[in-house]
Amino acid sequence: MSKGLKFSMAMAVVAAVLGTLASVLLFWVKDAAAQGVATHYALPPDVWRWALASAAAATGISTAAAAHAVARLGSAAIGALAEKPDLFGRLLIFVGLAEGIAIYGLIISVLILNRLA
Repeated sequence: MSKGLKFSMAMAVVAAVLGTLASVLLFWVKDAAAQGVATHYALPPDVWRWALASAAAATGISTAAAAHAVARLGSAAIGALAEKPDLFGRLLIFVGLAEGIAIYGLIISVLILNRLA
């Protein structure tokens, strides 16, 4: 296993652990309405919790997938550029498409959070 692949897998594990911890903390938070604080939200707190957890999962999983794709594709692109430098434009498009995975996850998160407001 290459050093770059080990690093990308370690970053994916760190992102998954942080996302899991954030979700656990999100579900352990007491309701503001139960503490006597007035809320102006139309949706129940459980809907907010699930929506925030799903937005975090969409962003986290897509970012981890994009990191893995860019790590694999980037190392292959560097190898191809070493042999044939005129492929730079084509390889840059492929790396950009792999990075687009993270942008799609971020867009889904924005759509989920926009639906709450």
